[in-house]
Amino acid sequence: MKRILPFLAISILISCSPKISESSHAIQSGTAAVKQELSVPTQENLMLAVLWQQLASEYKALCYQSYNLARLRLDQHLLEHDSNMPLAIITDIDETVLDNSPYSGKLIETDIKFTAESWDTWVNLESAEPVPGAVDFLNYAASKNVDIFYISNREYSQTQATINNLKKEGLPFADAAHVLLQTDTSNKDLRRQSVLKTHHVIMYLGDNLGDFDSVYDHKTTPERHKITDSLQSKYGASYIVFPNPMYGAWEYGLYNKNPYGINDVKKDSLRRAKLKSY
Repeated sequence: MKRILPFLAISILISCSPKISESSHAIQSGTAAVKQELSVPTQENLMLAVLWQQLASEYKALCYQSYNLARLRLDQHLLEHDSNMPLAIITDIDETVLDNSPYSGKLIETDIKFTAESWDTWVNLESAEPVPGAVDFLNYAASKNVDIFYISNREYSQTQATINNLKKEGLPFADAAHVLLQTDTSNKDLRRQSVLKTHHVIMYLGDNLGDFDSVYDHKTTPERHKITDSLQSKYGASYIVFPNPMYGAWEYGLYNKNPYGINDVKKDSLRRAKLKSY
């Protein structure tokens, strides 16, 4: 999945919620002058999301549920398909097949933001473990003569490290012909279309809705909701979604279509402004 910025709108505990530092100067016009920094670590908002993915049995259960459903749908497709083309499944990699929560844990531990350099360091360790259920399902699909294509927005330069990681964890079709990483654009349509030219794709797996259709790319929150409602029948059928509380393209809408151009104080302000309460 395309990583934007690893921030999640989750309140951790009242005692460690991000607070904005006030100036020592007097209140002006009823509001305090605000320093452009947070009074807690900038990655504190990510803590509960990472711990949930790493420790909660509910996370594991949701992953098993998604892969169990995928297996049911696969068996159904195998009974019903009449295509002369070979069958294929297209899957994302990060938070769908491989669990990258240790990378997010490192961001919290060192209180640094996501960077291409630190992400590259993590990828080249080739140590991401499989998402629960991934190895069993994808090998089951392979045993039914279904090809697996991994379409990910990892950088093309990370292809060999990614293949090595997939192979190490026992995942099928871990080779250059089936691992299709980002080159000129993060839009996955061209790579999906290249697979569709030679295969009948029966299922898509992903943690980000852009893993299924580029119609979601660069959309506001209301637009994403509307699109999802219109595609309701596809979810649980040919689109299988996996949980990812740590990051995602949904943050584009959260941060008013400007996730890269605003500072931590503004991000904190937007998270709080968009939080529903009573």
